[in-house]
Amino acid sequence: MKAAKDAPQKLAKAGKLPRDRRPRTRDYGYGNARTRGMKSNLLGAAFFEELMSASDLSKMIHLLLDTQYGPDLEARLIQGHTPAVVDDALKDNMVRTFAKIMGFVSDEARLLSITLLGRWDLFNIKTIIRGKHMKLKTETIVDSLLPVGEMTQVELKELAGLEDVLAVTDTLWTWGVPYSIPLRESVQEYLKESDLSVLELSLDRYYSQWAAKRLTSRRANYKLARMILGLQVDSTNLVTAFRLLKADTTEMDVKRLFLPGGVHVTEELFLGLTSLSDVDEVIDALKGTPYSAQLEKVLVPYLDANSIAVLERALEDYVMRKALGSGFGDPLGFGVMVSYLYAKQNEVTNVRIIVKGNAVGMPADRMRKELIFV
Repeated sequence: MKAAKDAPQKLAKAGKLPRDRRPRTRDYGYGNARTRGMKSNLLGAAFFEELMSASDLSKMIHLLLDTQYGPDLEARLIQGHTPAVVDDALKDNMVRTFAKIMGFVSDEARLLSITLLGRWDLFNIKTIIRGKHMKLKTETIVDSLLPVGEMTQVELKELAGLEDVLAVTDTLWTWGVPYSIPLRESVQEYLKESDLSVLELSLDRYYSQWAAKRLTSRRANYKLARMILGLQVDSTNLVTAFRLLKADTTEMDVKRLFLPGGVHVTEELFLGLTSLSDVDEVIDALKGTPYSAQLEKVLVPYLDANSIAVLERALEDYVMRKALGSGFGDPLGFGVMVSYLYAKQNEVTNVRIIVKGNAVGMPADRMRKELIFV
């Protein structure tokens, strides 16, 4: 990325990313045809079962070499036969696949895809600042990154290797990355209070506002993208509400934690949820939304693990399935693209869970609970 001396003025305009472009064509026929062909190569539940039953890493590598991950594995295996090498190959494949799609889709499909994929830039930057906050090793941070947004693997590795959160913020500003705007606005408060949520909230709000500005058209494809974005916003708000269950909110401005733009979780509902005391009450208050039934399914696992991650995963599952279902609508619309992008992401996530689970001796039944079969 180029240095941007006038970053505040340039990046604030219309919520545009530096490498973005406005749509000129809206023909989805060719791109969707190629996407459907790629979707036919996705792995099925039977393969995941076979992978989970593999006796060791060598057997798993052998199975994966006969799939679309083969070329990426072959390129990485010269570095060794380890779970980390396999994980890098899986991420390489996802990055390469998404880049391939962006190369043949229409301009409108590209704009909508980049808008939704922007959540990965958000995820990666949040992962890096969390790592810096927790003083994690660079290698540990890099292992959690997935460069399928606008930021490249090289850029993300450089950020992960910086000294602290302030250095990450300043570097993003120098590069002209839009996310530097909310970070610069909130970093002093973070440094004063050492409260990571200040940075994360500012990033979440910036992304949701940036994406919403790009999806204002009334055309059906934009409406679909807005729906997916809205479900993601709902998920973020619900996770925030769950985290506040164990916090003292008496002197907290809870209203500022709410992200607008969701589908089902209004500000009024969010504020009501934050006044509750346990997960059962939250789920009961969510009746009338699709999230209640989804969260009820994982209530027992949540109680067993006592981890909000269980609830967060259930919400991710719901958003994932809604995105996948969008591919059954207009065969010449954006739904085909959305469905594949999410299906591919889910596939890579499933394989990574199995490879890492096998490496630490996780039983197949435990791994199976972590997977989302589509």
